[in-house]
Amino acid sequence: MLAANMLKFKKYLQDNGILFCYCGYMTEDILMGIGSAMKKKLEIDDVDRKTGKAAFSVFVEQVQNVIRYSAEAEPENEDVQLKFGLLTVGQEEGKVFISCGNVILSHDVERLKNSLENIKSLDKKGLKALWKETLKGETPEGSKGAGVGFIDIARRAKGGMEFDFTEVDEDNYFFTLKAYI
Repeated sequence: MLAANMLKFKKYLQDNGILFCYCGYMTEDILMGIGSAMKKKLEIDDVDRKTGKAAFSVFVEQVQNVIRYSAEAEPENEDVQLKFGLLTVGQEEGKVFISCGNVILSHDVERLKNSLENIKSLDKKGLKALWKETLKGETPEGSKGAGVGFIDIARRAKGGMEFDFTEVDEDNYFFTLKAYI
């Protein structure tokens, strides 16, 4: 049964164009290791350099979002706090995609949804203006960076991006963002 289940999982991944899948605690070391393998795979698949570079940038931003914001974590100690997330990288209809998911707090859903809907509604020029405005402004509420991560993803996601939330329990939601390069 073990082998049959793993084979079904492998087939699911292949049927959905998934080249890389990681589910677990994310660290900078994990980011670098998977990133290195991802770059090599995209080179082997003859993905053009510009697309490969954009895919890598989106991948880094997605994993950093999990590392910074996942509500599912091992207790913090003085050295590190491990954050749990799910990452997939693949190809679909000639486009590279990067999808990441993690648990977030329920009270963050509305703010995040509004922000992402605003970002998705903008064209290239609007995204650039928002990016500049955000860099010049104060750090957004709840942000642990400059607040430009999702804007950067949208700017690189030439094939668009989609997101979704599903309730885990009254305190938590599972958030997923998928960007097409």
